[in-house]
Amino acid sequence: MENLGQNNMAVKVTFIDDAKQSREEERHENVDENNSNRLAITQYIGETDTHLDALISRFAHTLTNYSLRNLGYPTNQDFNYEALAPLFQFHLNNAGDPFLGSGLSLNSMKFEVSVLDWFAKLWEIEKNEYWGYVTTGGTEGNLHGILVGREQLPDGILYTSEDSHYSIFKIARMYRMQCVKVASLISGEIDCVQLETSLLSNKDKPAIINLNIGTTLKGGIDDLDLVIKTIDKCGFTNDQFYIHCDGALLGIMLPFMKQALRISFKKPIGSVTISGHKFLGCPSPCGVLITRLKYINALSRDVDIISSRDATITGSRCGHAPVFLWYALKKKGLTGLENEVHNCIFKARYLLNQLRRAGIGAMLNEYSNIVVFERPLDDNFTRKWTLASDKNIAHVVVMKHVTIEMLDTFVREFVQERYVWYKDGQVQPLCIAKDVGSKNCACSIHKLSSNY
Repeated sequence: MENLGQNNMAVKVTFIDDAKQSREEERHENVDENNSNRLAITQYIGETDTHLDALISRFAHTLTNYSLRNLGYPTNQDFNYEALAPLFQFHLNNAGDPFLGSGLSLNSMKFEVSVLDWFAKLWEIEKNEYWGYVTTGGTEGNLHGILVGREQLPDGILYTSEDSHYSIFKIARMYRMQCVKVASLISGEIDCVQLETSLLSNKDKPAIINLNIGTTLKGGIDDLDLVIKTIDKCGFTNDQFYIHCDGALLGIMLPFMKQALRISFKKPIGSVTISGHKFLGCPSPCGVLITRLKYINALSRDVDIISSRDATITGSRCGHAPVFLWYALKKKGLTGLENEVHNCIFKARYLLNQLRRAGIGAMLNEYSNIVVFERPLDDNFTRKWTLASDKNIAHVVVMKHVTIEMLDTFVREFVQERYVWYKDGQVQPLCIAKDVGSKNCACSIHKLSSNY
């Protein structure tokens, strides 16, 4: 009845989403037609350094402007790797197993192992019990972690919440695995009641479970301990299930927050992955995958031509990425990382309060830096602030580079534009109660809860 009442009372609002207009605006926003022609590779004799420098300088200027409004995607722009410039004149290739080395001497595997040792300690697994490598990003980490689970349990069913990253469903198709999509709670975390029902319905087959240590849209954190209890309740023994933890953003942040979920290999998990370019900040996508050493023999093969073992998803691997990660961890230290985590959480709560005080429906999960709110009605505004959106909601991911000044400007412009969209109260905000809960919705039916 409540939904029927919402449909009758709410005024229908259509998103400004004209495809042709969007393409035209995006073309003008990035580069004009003449600049696009300059980027075309057409010269037989090559371009002059002066011309190339001008193009790169113009592109850098454009990127600088974008970075001032980069709010919706989890990439930390606050980093400085100038000290590593001497390494850019070398091709570094980490093909092979980082723990065995490679026939190609131009590699950074010693740096890579130092990074892996750091994460192994963070997630509480002994040096002689783990294996891992630096990946191209979270998706490759998911590819590897779920592959390990599939190799251990060839007929296993993949379970994952509906809020999982899109790569999980792509992986299920690639590996041709049966995939059960489990419902999520309002927070975005997996619904363990529904998980239990699904597990019991397929008790004749092993379970490969992907858990989100921070969902993409809402930053919802799957309750690892409750999931383990649910698996046990359903009668699955340790050799009948495998848990992969997708910790792309929050996997490195949670250990620095008191009372937060503890990610640990002392619990029956099989693998954990994070993205290095997200919280830490790197100029190119990268990530880390840690799993149990005992699982790797089933995946690996000796390869003579690289004098190493092939146990990774890709063959050639960027050798600069491990050095970026090593440098960031070395320079920040545990204290620096902890301060950055708490600073991001503080600014996320600040943004939540500012939005709600302005009468804008918004939600923030505990231990998360992702603020979810009603989707702006104008796609131009969404693109201007590089917001990520899905149906009726959008979000801001508060990273280190995001300042209070940026957030204040964003909220101020949001309020000004919203005044126009909703015609000074003549049109009511969209109802987002089913996405963020009724207490976080600002529609005419639910209003915003004053308890925040």
